[in-house]
Amino acid sequence: MKKYAYFPGCSLEKMANSYHVSALETSKILGVELKELDDWNCCGATAYFHVDELLAHTLCARNLAIAEKEKLDLVAPCSGCYKNMYFASDHLKKDPDLAEHINNALQEDNLHFTGNIKVQHLIDVFVNDVGLNEIKSKVTQPLQNLRIAPYYGCQILRPKKDSEDVEQPRFFEDLIASIGATPVDFPLKLRCCGGALIITSRTTALSMVRNLLQNAINSGADVIATACPLCQVNLECYQKQVNQEFGTNLSIPIMYFTQLIGLAFGIPAKKLGVGTELVSAQPVLTYAEK
Repeated sequence: MKKYAYFPGCSLEKMANSYHVSALETSKILGVELKELDDWNCCGATAYFHVDELLAHTLCARNLAIAEKEKLDLVAPCSGCYKNMYFASDHLKKDPDLAEHINNALQEDNLHFTGNIKVQHLIDVFVNDVGLNEIKSKVTQPLQNLRIAPYYGCQILRPKKDSEDVEQPRFFEDLIASIGATPVDFPLKLRCCGGALIITSRTTALSMVRNLLQNAINSGADVIATACPLCQVNLECYQKQVNQEFGTNLSIPIMYFTQLIGLAFGIPAKKLGVGTELVSAQPVLTYAEK
């Protein structure tokens, strides 16, 4: 069984608990152990890097150093946490002076950052470390005829890392196909959901959400699959406000990719956190029950 240091972040064990429980349930079937990182701290989220970059890097470096101490690669289900941790590690490896400065602070916790572990998003672990063939082999209830819009969001692929295809990625579509479902052509799959604007520019953020929802519905999707708790909240929780703001009648379930995989594996919906959503996923369950 492959073991990872699991960084749930500030969202998964509260507002995104369905992501948390479905990640653990599906990982077990795939022979992956997600060991929660001991004494982890917030990654600094979106805003802190614009407030105090040095302290923001230090927050991430502390988590990375704890994972290094456990000799485990770090995996984050949240796209924001993943981005912050990945690029903090990258910057520290490229800037020895910055790393030395931060390591002086980490001495207080008897920690030291060296940069000798990988930082991965959970979907990357599923697609590349586990592999699509292995996922397909565990499917007992293929989600045939279910049309899924794969929503990558703006942080998994950007800024660009290594040789990634940041314009026309296909790994989310391939993952959807591996569980027997149909990935739809979703032109706005890489667009931002407006999560960071919902407080400062509400109308702009709601307009971004409306465009994404309408585009997925126009593409024939039955459900939008996401890999980020912040994207899930924005796309699901604000559907009512979008309809009030723009006089629309948009309604589409927003589910985590781990929930959809779990349904295809035959895991009971309740164990995947299905049923706690604001926009009912009941239409999706009918495909898992066939």
